[in-house]
Amino acid sequence: MIHIKINDKEISVREGTTILAAARKIGIEIPAMCFNEEAGSFASCMVCIVKETISGKFLPSCSALVEEGMKIITDDPEVREARRMALELLLSDHLGDCQAPCQITCPAHMNIPLMNRLLMEGKTNEALQVVVQDIPFPAVLGRICPAPCEGACRRKSVDEPVSICLLKRFTGDHGIYPEVSKELKMIPEKKIAIIGAGPAGLSAAYYLSQSGYFCEIFDKNELPGGMLRYGVPDKNLPHDVLDKEIKAILHKGIKVRPGVLVNVEMFNKIVSEYDALILATGDIDDNVRSWGIESGSSGISADKNTHQTSIPKIFAVGNVLRSSKMAVRAVGHGKEAAVSVRQFLRNETVNGQEEMFNSRFGRLLEEEMEEYLKESYRGKRIEPVKGLAEGFTMQEVMQEAGRCMHCDCRDIQSCKLREYASYFGANQRRFFSESRKSITKKFIHDTVIYEPEKCIKCGICVRLTAIYKEKFGFTYIGRGFDVQIGIPFNEDLRSALTETAEKIAMSCPTGALAKKKNGL
Repeated sequence: MIHIKINDKEISVREGTTILAAARKIGIEIPAMCFNEEAGSFASCMVCIVKETISGKFLPSCSALVEEGMKIITDDPEVREARRMALELLLSDHLGDCQAPCQITCPAHMNIPLMNRLLMEGKTNEALQVVVQDIPFPAVLGRICPAPCEGACRRKSVDEPVSICLLKRFTGDHGIYPEVSKELKMIPEKKIAIIGAGPAGLSAAYYLSQSGYFCEIFDKNELPGGMLRYGVPDKNLPHDVLDKEIKAILHKGIKVRPGVLVNVEMFNKIVSEYDALILATGDIDDNVRSWGIESGSSGISADKNTHQTSIPKIFAVGNVLRSSKMAVRAVGHGKEAAVSVRQFLRNETVNGQEEMFNSRFGRLLEEEMEEYLKESYRGKRIEPVKGLAEGFTMQEVMQEAGRCMHCDCRDIQSCKLREYASYFGANQRRFFSESRKSITKKFIHDTVIYEPEKCIKCGICVRLTAIYKEKFGFTYIGRGFDVQIGIPFNEDLRSALTETAEKIAMSCPTGALAKKKNGL
């Protein structure tokens, strides 16, 4: 047996054991991208690097074997910096978006591509469930939102952007709103007050109540809706549409107290009686300033990530921070504040919504447009045959949603590159080059898609297709910096993966090889 120390823990393992396997034996996880249980190690990514303190060497733990007396450190500033650099080198040659430009640009960060794919298949209710995870007002915002997402849509480089707002509106107009789970257990010992029943306040209440928190909304008006009801003409936003969505929001755990103007005395009473308070009053006025919360010329001062004010239990959202005519921004604030309030009530560090790493490559090159159109409906932007007031028909929805070019990554939930880049704070532009390769998509297979420019050359697919005796499988093509993973003898993806397509796609540590239907 070989005796070593890992992070000062003594362990005895058999000769021939890798450092990675030894660490896992005592519950220490080391990140690794080119290692696969079946395919073994390749020591190409260097993300699994560890430090041997006696020799001072840095070793790839997936392939380095244990030696008697080793003292291994798996996590310290030097190791983290080495892993960060390894990730940044991988990212310098990784060409693809994690989230689509439309989703990043949307102030509520709605998963627009997934909504589009569901609508393309006629799955309206499922699409609505995706929308309300980020926007509880799809029918409302589908009528009044200025659609910054459409300005970022890559389809406009080809002809015109996808009609995202009308598609979102369709889900709200025709979908069945998801019911509150009967298994949801409320948390009676925690109470949240919200001042203001506009889009920000209602959104915050909606997402907090879904986590089991009781919310009481105080509003000066007789009916909830705020700027949506009292600031938008009925011809642009019919009140029956607004009422329908507010009814869907005001479910279990939310109480509205209308016609209540909160003065300083009542404000102080609310602060003393509730565990957390969200200010969603709309544009700041003298009454709100009298409450004694730190503010500036534009509105209440609050942390831009957490929405927490100078008083820790008080959070501010929407126009009380800065005047804006974009209701979708207020909705996004409400959702973000709900995350922070949950953290506060659970006595956690209030960091707000976690920001994951996002790989981005910018504009499409002219020759790349055809690659992205491979999985899109090629027709021009659809205009509702019955007019804008009536909106799309189901057939029009399926066609228009089909114009989406699937800019987002199919494997965003399981991509190790994104996970580790987020954890280690990798900077994609550290080894940035002005020139880049052109994106290609191997779309010919029935079940999987291969995007070579996302590949990190870990070799897992090469080794697994050999193990499972695919006739052609994958191989390395070229040498040095130009090496690619491809199919030998100029065969295509169908020939490479006749039996193992799903296994290979699930083993890929990035979204380079992915199932076509991922995300549905």
